[in-house]
Amino acid sequence: MQKLDVKILDKIVKQTIAAVEKGKSQIFDIYEAARTEMENVKKDLERIKQETTEVIARVDGLEKKERRARLRLAEVHRNFRVFSEEDMKQAYQDAENVRVDLEVAREQERNLRRQRDDMELRLRNLKDTLQRAEGLVTQVGAALGFLGDHMETVLTQIDSLQQRQAFAAKIIRAQEEERRRVAREIHDGPAQAMANVVFRAEVCERLLENDLARAREELKDLQEQIRYVLKETRKIIFGLRPMTLDDLGLVPTLRRVLDTLRERSGVFPEIKVTGEEKRLSTHLEVGLFRTVQEALTNIEKHAKASAVLVRIDYRPTMVTALIEDDGQGFDPGADRSGTESFGIMGMQERISLLGGEFSIRSQKGRGTKVLLKVPLKGE
Repeated sequence: MQKLDVKILDKIVKQTIAAVEKGKSQIFDIYEAARTEMENVKKDLERIKQETTEVIARVDGLEKKERRARLRLAEVHRNFRVFSEEDMKQAYQDAENVRVDLEVAREQERNLRRQRDDMELRLRNLKDTLQRAEGLVTQVGAALGFLGDHMETVLTQIDSLQQRQAFAAKIIRAQEEERRRVAREIHDGPAQAMANVVFRAEVCERLLENDLARAREELKDLQEQIRYVLKETRKIIFGLRPMTLDDLGLVPTLRRVLDTLRERSGVFPEIKVTGEEKRLSTHLEVGLFRTVQEALTNIEKHAKASAVLVRIDYRPTMVTALIEDDGQGFDPGADRSGTESFGIMGMQERISLLGGEFSIRSQKGRGTKVLLKVPLKGE
């Protein structure tokens, strides 16, 4: 029986290595795609800069031309007895034509400046993505080397084959559920919005030939639609992996999550921090964040709460987190099924892997309290 266990474990580890290698390849593909897009953005940025320079020069020329037209109009107006009615009409018409051309050129300049600023921001984000992708490829390579060199050690340190198999199955289910969630969010949000953007762009293209004023209005609406797509995309990216977690730490990231919860659901959230706030190891911050995030997701979906309180307490040897709501509550001892039960199991497993304690206290009609305790070993 022992030999069979080792063979199964060996197979699992090899499959894990294969999955990690596939992930490394996918990360590299993302890196290459981002690098290609960055080059394209650079070219587009140079083109926009050139067009902006040309339009600025045109605006300067039209401003001078408008001043001359206004001076001419003033001269005709002062000496109306000298100039004919036709001369006066021509002076008014020339001044109006120059004014219209100047307004159009100024609008083009404003649009080009906005495009230039957006592309410069996009270029900075792409550079950051490339740097992160390079770091991920390096880290995954190191992980592969560790797994390959220490496979026998890893196998001997696994205590229970049955528990690991069950845990691996839960991970797979969690991954599939997360993929479905992300796919659903992209389909219902940015994907449909982008299809609408394409349609509106085609409408604008046709209107440019016949109705310039309406085309401008459509373009303004199109800009708002694109901003919405960008906002929704950033929201999905934040849900996958908040950059603030790496840059600022646990508490600032939770504040942003609570702000999003307030905007999205109308729940009044609050966070209180006691003790000396400090940065923790990456795995601790990620584990704590994901657990608190899952608790907040359950509150939003099931609790029907009006207020949420998150307490983070930093102690010398421990970090505790209390997530409390005033919702409808539930019976913790009752048989539960579906995503809510799986979410609670996931929270328990995360805290267990961190060597901590997890507990839920709830009662129907009296809200719910989720308590996390994680030791700071070696921090």
